[in-house]
Amino acid sequence: MPNPLALLALAIWPLVTVVLFQKLPPGRAVLTTLIAGYLFLPEPPAGFDFPLLPPLTKHTIPALSAFVMWYRMYPQNFNPLPRSPVAVGLLLLFMFSPIVTALFNMQPVYWGNFTIQGMTIKDSIGFVIQQCLLALPFLLARRFLKTAEDQRDLLIALLIGGLVYSVPMLIEIRLSPQLNLWVYGYYQHDFSQTMRFGGFRPMVFLNHGIWAAFFLLMSIVATFALWKYGNFKRKWAILGAALYLTAVLVLAKSLGAWLFAAALIPTIIVFSARWQMRLALCIALFAITYPAMKGIGLVPEAQILEAAASIDPDRAASLEFRFTNENRLLERAQAKPLFGWGNYDRNQIMNPANGVIETITDGRWIILIGQLGWLGFLAEFGLLLLPVFLLWRETRHRSVDSYSLLLAPLALLLSVNVFDLLPNATLTPLTWLMAGALLGYAETLRDGRKEFQSDQRLQWRPVI
Repeated sequence: MPNPLALLALAIWPLVTVVLFQKLPPGRAVLTTLIAGYLFLPEPPAGFDFPLLPPLTKHTIPALSAFVMWYRMYPQNFNPLPRSPVAVGLLLLFMFSPIVTALFNMQPVYWGNFTIQGMTIKDSIGFVIQQCLLALPFLLARRFLKTAEDQRDLLIALLIGGLVYSVPMLIEIRLSPQLNLWVYGYYQHDFSQTMRFGGFRPMVFLNHGIWAAFFLLMSIVATFALWKYGNFKRKWAILGAALYLTAVLVLAKSLGAWLFAAALIPTIIVFSARWQMRLALCIALFAITYPAMKGIGLVPEAQILEAAASIDPDRAASLEFRFTNENRLLERAQAKPLFGWGNYDRNQIMNPANGVIETITDGRWIILIGQLGWLGFLAEFGLLLLPVFLLWRETRHRSVDSYSLLLAPLALLLSVNVFDLLPNATLTPLTWLMAGALLGYAETLRDGRKEFQSDQRLQWRPVI
């Protein structure tokens, strides 16, 4: 169980956020409180569980604190809704569809002699509040990280975060993941899953080694992008940092992060910004259509398993286990396709003989479809990926010099973040942060395009 220091760290973070907003520009204050909070605050079960509210944890306290500071310090510009009608529709569906889910799931579910309780109005209220809290980093980033300079600050923040976090990661690679136990008094995950390839993969203060490796991957991509496109006097130092972080990632022993790095690093170095944007669009399209393709049998599972077995038989076995569970859960979800089964493991499959849950939900997409239905899935994935589609629309007919070159690798990184939600449930505040920042920039580009078109119409207006 978490020790008093864990709860104290969570309790004082709102004060840290207040100081950051007083000392830094608002965009950098948002970046610092969200990224530092994500990296160094304790993982659940550490948190505060108040009546009628979802638990307040490291994933919600920093964003909620920053949102309050936005309201207090900038009330004249407090308009959290996006300007895109599609984004507003997806956001409202994301926040309030759990109400309909609860209304359709008030009856118990029976598995033989075992019963899973129905949902209540109280559950729907808590679910809606949880969705609103999840979306706060998205709304904050859209408001305060919407310019080309803000995109650069975001990538620099990821670079700094990776360099800082690499030190405790190296310590845990050498000594085994112990820092969360030493500082906060508990293991945040099953210790056996930290052992890979004859050594340890670090977790530090994150939920799992996969989360830590993926954050390091984000830092690496950001650093290579800054090296290629950033205007720095000592670019060799940026390249050195990128190579160092890549070496740490190799030592972190996460196969998924290795594969992403092997694809993304050459893409950033070799391809132009325009081709990176096209690749980001393709990945986004695949991520949002994957569940439908899987449902109609278009995903070549046998070929994927064969390729994985050639790399690592253990990982291939793990992947096959995931595919089997996904197929069973997808079949279960078809009974309530639009709004899902709700919470309390109602979306899972229970053994009617002994009451044991037989399925495991690994991917975020299957969790969403099972709990909130296809509409819930489309709301969340659509909200996360809409910025990529909007940016592609705004940049495809512009010259390269007319928008930030750092935009393309950031869009690529967001698409890969969402793509990783297919095998894993690695949704973090940083994913929402990137999506919000890119949506804000897309809105900025759209405003500039409309202003230019308006000026052109005025210039060509005939004189009568």
